[in-house]
Amino acid sequence: MEKNSKIYIAGHTGMVGSAIKRNLEKKGFLNIIFKDEKELDLTNQKAANDFFEKEKPEYVILAAAKVGGIHSNNTYRADFIYINLMIEANIIHVSYLNKVKKLLFLGSSCIYPKLAPQPIKEEYLLTGELEYTNEPYAIAKIAGLKLCESYRTQYGCNFISAMPTNLYGINDNYDLENSHVLPALIRKMHLAKCMENKDFDAIKNDFRKRPLRNIDVDKFKNNEIIELLEKYGIIAKDKTIFKIWGTGTPYREFLNVDDLAEACVFLMNNYNEKEIVNIGIGEDLTIKELAFLVKEIVGFKGEIDFDSTKPDGSPKKLLDVSKIKKFGWKPTISLADGIKKTYEIYKS
Repeated sequence: MEKNSKIYIAGHTGMVGSAIKRNLEKKGFLNIIFKDEKELDLTNQKAANDFFEKEKPEYVILAAAKVGGIHSNNTYRADFIYINLMIEANIIHVSYLNKVKKLLFLGSSCIYPKLAPQPIKEEYLLTGELEYTNEPYAIAKIAGLKLCESYRTQYGCNFISAMPTNLYGINDNYDLENSHVLPALIRKMHLAKCMENKDFDAIKNDFRKRPLRNIDVDKFKNNEIIELLEKYGIIAKDKTIFKIWGTGTPYREFLNVDDLAEACVFLMNNYNEKEIVNIGIGEDLTIKELAFLVKEIVGFKGEIDFDSTKPDGSPKKLLDVSKIKKFGWKPTISLADGIKKTYEIYKS
């Protein structure tokens, strides 16, 4: 890509898209185009095609998606498969119609089989059963990468696909009902610390910044705030016992979104193959270890309780990242440093 290349970022307001936008702007790419979801409905093919015909982007980074944690993935299964399928199919097809030079599709490590050998190589795709709790989302993402592969095979399109591991960082989703594990831990641990210190003003301020639907915490009395925190497993019966879904034994890998953005720009400039490529750090830890790391960084002093009646998800998901490293890219942000920076931004 040249500095004056016209680049369309689909999903520029999300955590991934905004990180890619920051990265490109920092590198001097100024001809970046985007529309938020209120201006452009990517599930509408005509709207997507009209936008492409008008703007004629040369390069496309497809970071738009409906995402969520294990609870929302398992609860809103139809939404996750339908919305993601529509976005992918529309953007990939209109990119072909409008002769886009190159497109990067971003998938997810959940595309791989639940019991895939570890670390997970790219060729393990479609070799086993998916994890049930996020199967609709995974199937949609598999369809997206197969669309890229098929348009390349039939029409010669330079459409590539990358599979990031679990992400965190600036502009993450901290919703108490549908966030991923790491932002959920950061927010809930922060609220638990506030409760530990009986700092009800800080708790109210947190909910003002990240409100719950139909709930005005400014009208809540202290006992009602306690009940709210109990409802979301942040405390238990006015005690600072922090509850976490599952046993804490599954292993997970976490990549800072700024490292992912750097990898995406690297691939746009250096990778032109049909095969998917993993993006990760090549190291993992248990959810329990992650919880205690977040606890230390946040400064929460209370207990942690693991609810074994709730699902764990896949037992282990560690990506083999030897392929992208051979091409010359590797991450630079450690997990501890990344969480510290993320928490400071969260508080501010």
